[in-house]
Amino acid sequence: MSTHRWPEQGCALLQLYLLMSFSQSEESLCRRRGDPDIPQLSKDGEIMLGGIFSFHSSWKNKENTYSEEPQPLECISLNFREFQFAQTMRFAIEEINNSTDLLPGISLGYSIHDTCGSIARSVKVALALNNGNDNVSSNSEESCNRRAQVQAILGETSSSPSTAIATVLGPFQIPLISHFATCACLSDKSKYPSFLRTVPSDYYQSRALAQLVKHFGWTWVGAVRTNDDYGNNGMATFTETAEQLGICLEYSVAFFRTDPSEKIQNIIELIKASTSKVIVAFLSHMDMDVLIHKLSNHNLTGYQWVGSESWIFDSQIAAMDKNHILDGAIGLSIPKAHVSALKDFMFHQSQSEEIQTECTGHEDLTDVQNSFTDMSLMPIFNNVYKGVYAVAHALHNIFECNKTCNNSILQHIRKIHFQTKEGHEVYFNKYGDPAAKYEIINWQPRDNGIVDFISVGLYDASLPADKQLNLQNISLIWAQRSLQVKVPVSVCSEKCPPGTRKVLQKGKPVCCHDCVPCAEGEMTNSADSITCVRCPLESWSNEKRDACVKKEAVFLSYEEIMGALLTSVSLLGTCLTAAVAFIFFKYRKTPLVRANNSELSFLLLFSLTLCFLCSLTFIGQPSKWSCMLRHTAFGITFVLCLSCVLGKTMVVLMAFKATLPGRNAMKWFGPTQQRLSVLGFTFIQVIICILWLSISPPFPFKNFKEYKDKIILECALGSAVGFWSVLGYIGLLAMLCFIFAFLARKLPDNFNEAKFITFSMLIFCAVWLTFIPAYVSSPGKFSVAVEIFAILASSFGLLICIFIPKCYIMLLKPERNTKKHMMGKGASKSI
Repeated sequence: MSTHRWPEQGCALLQLYLLMSFSQSEESLCRRRGDPDIPQLSKDGEIMLGGIFSFHSSWKNKENTYSEEPQPLECISLNFREFQFAQTMRFAIEEINNSTDLLPGISLGYSIHDTCGSIARSVKVALALNNGNDNVSSNSEESCNRRAQVQAILGETSSSPSTAIATVLGPFQIPLISHFATCACLSDKSKYPSFLRTVPSDYYQSRALAQLVKHFGWTWVGAVRTNDDYGNNGMATFTETAEQLGICLEYSVAFFRTDPSEKIQNIIELIKASTSKVIVAFLSHMDMDVLIHKLSNHNLTGYQWVGSESWIFDSQIAAMDKNHILDGAIGLSIPKAHVSALKDFMFHQSQSEEIQTECTGHEDLTDVQNSFTDMSLMPIFNNVYKGVYAVAHALHNIFECNKTCNNSILQHIRKIHFQTKEGHEVYFNKYGDPAAKYEIINWQPRDNGIVDFISVGLYDASLPADKQLNLQNISLIWAQRSLQVKVPVSVCSEKCPPGTRKVLQKGKPVCCHDCVPCAEGEMTNSADSITCVRCPLESWSNEKRDACVKKEAVFLSYEEIMGALLTSVSLLGTCLTAAVAFIFFKYRKTPLVRANNSELSFLLLFSLTLCFLCSLTFIGQPSKWSCMLRHTAFGITFVLCLSCVLGKTMVVLMAFKATLPGRNAMKWFGPTQQRLSVLGFTFIQVIICILWLSISPPFPFKNFKEYKDKIILECALGSAVGFWSVLGYIGLLAMLCFIFAFLARKLPDNFNEAKFITFSMLIFCAVWLTFIPAYVSSPGKFSVAVEIFAILASSFGLLICIFIPKCYIMLLKPERNTKKHMMGKGASKSI
């Protein structure tokens, strides 16, 4: 230490010495602040237990002048149910004192205080139970940090006072065992290490209420809560669980019984303006008293109430509901219980000295009907009873340890596990909570105005999630005493039926939505679907959009009108060609037939017959073989047909050239050459078709692009080059036929059919030139119909133009079918 700081250090040491000397000169006391807090009920014992209850539910408000000491609270509104809780505590202590099995030879005493419903007074009472009311000298043998006056405290009934008391008592490790403080916040052992309770935590109740609401399909509800730890924490958990289950809150409001009437009036107006028909009320019984009074003034009936355990099985609330506002209410309650001999104790036990000024102590209360004689709160009485016995069992275990174990009563209470005389199991989990089990209660009013609390189910949080909520097959009474099979409806938007999807309404909760029909090709078969499912490629949605049906397969069939008509025309052409062939065969020896090359004529008629018949391969459902056959048969038969026409044209042209002096052209185009030319031209098309089928043949194809709701069964070309090569070769032959026929058009009439061939080729070329754009632009089966029409039209053109004039002469003008006539006519024409 540096030398320049010595004066400073010495001064500080001197001041400390003087302060210690002065402090030892006076005798310090552990002084109590304020007036002593006198218990309302008390009894001496070797081991003392504390009790904190609100015998009065309110107090008179007094303005502090800050010029004098504030006066003690003046309590008002006697609360008989809290007095019943205190009596239950007394009963349990008396029963233990009379027991030979539990704490034998040790008497329990009690000191029970009234808090008037004030949190500040609750804390003061807790400190009084801890410290006592006496001033103690620090120099005495019993120092200021002496042990607590009580070993454990029973109470409080409400959550908010319990949180305050537990915060104060926690550091002292004094157990606080509540019988009805259900706030889930009290399970936090880091904040409330010494708090335990015999009533389940709202952690489970809030979730159970949300599951109950979801079970009945109520997705649009309102919520009212007490503005304290009980209501706010319970409703927060309910809201969180409700959101997970798809439940929306239209409104969530809080109030406290001491709030101005204007605030409660605003809540009434909000309920009136709401569209939800279910109200979840997470209220204490005292706040429900205030609310039901206001609701009765407005006759606000017709709402389905869902209640927490604080009021749902309270007969006093039911008695106040003169306008049947809460009829049909449903909610959770502590399971029914019974404590034998407790009722007799309350009715016949003499009163404490503090209230004997009003009673003699020997009155018989069995004939009195008031809130004190009402035993409907027996489940809560049982919780008080179990709390006292939990302390007694912990003390009993400590005394049996013979100083070999931890003497902390808090640690022993946490470990107790026993059954009461009624068979109720008592133990605490690591959070200081009991097992969470609830009965589901339904308010069912009778004709005499009395409400029956009917148990309609159970909730057990220890079971798997899907089995926790179990409703029995019991008829429920709903709002306005309506015994319905159908559950009341409370939704923001009706369920979207199958075939529609939900679209959220802008600015509103997720439960508010519009139902939009699924688009074409999409479906949903479930209600309230968020999205529509796209149908498989070969399916399409039906009109209701609730199922996918197989798409209609579209192809040119024989059954439909177009297919039947084309088939008929094709067969008609075949028959007509056969008839012409028959006529030519019958008159085969006549000059007209012989002059027009009968061999090529019959071959042409045969090829025309094949042309008419090949159109039938385009009708019907496409298959692998029909696709290959239709295009190749079409290509080969038409080339055969045009080869014959080309041959006939060449014959006419060569015949004319051969008549000129010095010309001998016919020897180069005789019958053999004609046959070889037809065979050669046809063989080229056969080679093209073979290459087409070998490289990339046509194949059946399902066209999904042309129609959304139909499948077009058609033949894909395979190789487009092959298809257009076949058509191109046919076009080439048609052009050659046209050119040669055009050159021979002015030959003598009797020997000349070139002008008929020219006209037939004009028709042929016009048909096929028109076919190309029509074929490309026609969808589906219409492209097939266009191709068939082109085949039939060009075939009819050849048949009619080339053969019908000759048939006319053979049948109707036989006089012109003579060699003399033909030669004479030819001579006259040539002159």
